[in-house]
Amino acid sequence: MIVLLSTTTSAIYSGAEFEINNNLKTATFISQKFEVGPGKVAVKTFLDIEFPKGHIGVKSFDSEIVDEEGNSVPLHEAYLHHWFAIKYQSKVWNNTSPIPHDPMEDAIYIRNQGTCNSYILPAYWGLGGESRGTISKLPNPYAVELGDPKNVPIGFQEKWLLNLMVIDTRGAIDKKSCSECRCNNFINLPKNFYNDTFGIDGKPLSPNYKGGLFCCKDELQCKLKKGFEAPRRKLAIRYKITWVDWDQHQIPVRFYILDATDRVKKIGSLVIHDCQAEYTIPPSNHDIKHSPHHIQKANIPVEKGGYLIYGTAHMHTGAVNGSIYGQDGRVLCTSNPTYGKGEEPGNEKGYVVGMSTCYPEPGSIKIKDGEIVTMESRYKSGYRTGVMGHMYIYLADRLPENIYRPTQV
Repeated sequence: MIVLLSTTTSAIYSGAEFEINNNLKTATFISQKFEVGPGKVAVKTFLDIEFPKGHIGVKSFDSEIVDEEGNSVPLHEAYLHHWFAIKYQSKVWNNTSPIPHDPMEDAIYIRNQGTCNSYILPAYWGLGGESRGTISKLPNPYAVELGDPKNVPIGFQEKWLLNLMVIDTRGAIDKKSCSECRCNNFINLPKNFYNDTFGIDGKPLSPNYKGGLFCCKDELQCKLKKGFEAPRRKLAIRYKITWVDWDQHQIPVRFYILDATDRVKKIGSLVIHDCQAEYTIPPSNHDIKHSPHHIQKANIPVEKGGYLIYGTAHMHTGAVNGSIYGQDGRVLCTSNPTYGKGEEPGNEKGYVVGMSTCYPEPGSIKIKDGEIVTMESRYKSGYRTGVMGHMYIYLADRLPENIYRPTQV
């Protein structure tokens, strides 16, 4: 999301579970542990995480929160606000040059091909509370090509970092406000918070900012029920990656994150993107049950198009759906939430526990170069802060040789 390197730590290697099924390889890794307590926020960035090596094609990347024993942790105890895997190239330090104190000195961040500006939404993979129930697998023969030596400068090596935000809502007076990062729900915001905190535009945060990422800083404390006590505990991200060795049979895809808050401007032929990453839904003046949905949308030009291979949305509780439309109004993809109905991990009542995915018939949907697509984020009415409406899509330049190519796309 916004990489908060002030809480950066290098990864501790865990010794992955590894298996091979025909040409498909799978490994499960455990991130470095981090500690939380009732009502506490944890915002962490782990550098140089374990990741498959070599020239490969990644087919899927899935993750969840686990405790020290490797047990899945439910969202109503530890809300996974987001996790993001971000690629970077790190300088190789040798005996002739001293290793710097900052491990990211001279590092080069490699963002996805999405349209957002600079450091906003740069990840290659990432979701939130819906992670367990959202399919990430790419259909054959498509894959995310990584580790090609031709794309790594001499003296550098390709690495990955993991950025995450987890909110321990055990004992919270208002779990919804806590998980939405409502500023007035935290008891230890700095005294000069609004003057000393800079927003996504690089300016001091407005007093009108009532909740979201900037009010969920590491170690901030949500209000707890009187007398509630529970021990601090250590958690981790368990992530599973499947991949193949890269060869001529694979077709590379490009990954895009489209943001419903992108305030696109055009100056002559220059397109300027201004993604906000999150937004607030104002209180409704009507009966919530009969109020129309709140719709946030952006018209986003896609400089380099391609065949749509996969799509899904990242959204929070209250989501109705996320959709993208072509310039002519055709539906490219609609992603719908699944809400939990129980207590167990993956089925937590009231939480978004999965988002549906789009797998168009090969060649049936193509975004043209320069086409303006509309990203639409639709939520139930009612006051919400830190709302997100992101669409994740994979585009390919070509189809397999044996696929029929329709003349109308």
